[in-house]
Amino acid sequence: MNEPQSGHRLNDAVKTDIENSVLCWLATVDADGTPNVSPKEIFGSYGDDHIVVADIASTHTVRNLHAHATACVSFVDVFRQRGFKIVGTARIIAPDDPDFADLGADLLRMAGGDFPIRHVIAIKISRISRIWAPSYKLFPERSEQQRMQGAYDTYGVAPIQK
Repeated sequence: MNEPQSGHRLNDAVKTDIENSVLCWLATVDADGTPNVSPKEIFGSYGDDHIVVADIASTHTVRNLHAHATACVSFVDVFRQRGFKIVGTARIIAPDDPDFADLGADLLRMAGGDFPIRHVIAIKISRISRIWAPSYKLFPERSEQQRMQGAYDTYGVAPIQK
């Protein structure tokens, strides 16, 4: 169930779901139009109009984006069972590019010394849609807490008590 968001700016709801998502899925197409979707674990927002993704081992993705710059990023907070789909135009930023340090600052912090970042993939947002699990439509009476408890039970985990 997708629902368009107003405008193409990152609001607090989008940023919260980015922070609560473990992975994003980056979709591209190659020069022949063959789709490719791959998981990315180091990603975030930049300002209110970009998603940034670390290229750690994304040779195919980078090659595709050089052929067709349009990209789609999806992420879901698995416990709340909702997220966003973001479509935009990607720019590949190499470490020697003056924008690398600024656009990649949060990614470099997240990667620490464990993951070398070969490029920053900066996606200028053109469209944002909300992603909802089908249970939102099938069981609208369920509270967020009930949905989260169901996910905890499914995955055999429990929230950290602070």
